[in-house]
Amino acid sequence: MGEDFSDIALIVLGHGTTKNGSSALPVLQHAAELRRRRIFAGVHAAFWKQEPQMNQVLREVKAPRVLVVPLFISEGYFSHEVIPRELGLDADFRLQTSDFRLFYCRPVGTHQRMTEVILARACEVVAKHPFPRAPKPKDITLFIAGHGTERNENSRKAIERQVELIRARQLYAAVHAVFMEETPRIAESYRLASTRNLVVVPLFISDGLHTVEDIPVLLGEPERIVKQRLAAGQPTWRNPTERNDKLVWYSTAVGTEPGIVEVILERVREAAESLGNRSA
Repeated sequence: MGEDFSDIALIVLGHGTTKNGSSALPVLQHAAELRRRRIFAGVHAAFWKQEPQMNQVLREVKAPRVLVVPLFISEGYFSHEVIPRELGLDADFRLQTSDFRLFYCRPVGTHQRMTEVILARACEVVAKHPFPRAPKPKDITLFIAGHGTERNENSRKAIERQVELIRARQLYAAVHAVFMEETPRIAESYRLASTRNLVVVPLFISDGLHTVEDIPVLLGEPERIVKQRLAAGQPTWRNPTERNDKLVWYSTAVGTEPGIVEVILERVREAAESLGNRSA
């Protein structure tokens, strides 16, 4: 028999923002796919910075068990500190009410299956834009780009862990982590690259402000050009672009990869087992 989570309401939680409409799309996309599979009592999308927010969604839940899977990259400031505190979770990231038991799962971005998601995105962008022909991974330096923050040292750990895992596979000539707000910076990619071909994969959930505007500028695309393309509804980075005698492929955010749904389900399985799962 297949999995049965019919007594569980699943909440896919995203950061959200009112500054960019596309920020919510991965959360809505993955929640819709999980809803289509009909294995939960209900599947809801919720956000920290936009509607519908967690408290609003929790009022609509009609199931004895609630699992919240944060669609975040790392166990950082928001996912590991702010949100659990505001939800009133205990030290085990749980909440017991008269209506349900809630368990807050670990972020999707720290799961080991994210390695496959990143590799799929890196392979896809080169295959879609071969010029003059697609280089082999051995002729590519792979960069995993993250935000980085000094607020929480865990923010960069998820990215550095993925670099270690991919580097160990020896698929690429080299693999590096680069950041927007920590060192090494994204702009240093050209100096760090050991090959003419670079592939930059942003380890972000959505194609929002950072991935669509900030990172292309940090990679050397003039801000004026980026804004013009954005206004025209065009991709803000053209693959591949030649910069500093390098050819650079830049992918969309990993959070939009369909494989994220399977990572969410892995987090559900982990939590359901710890709570006492009825699934067959």
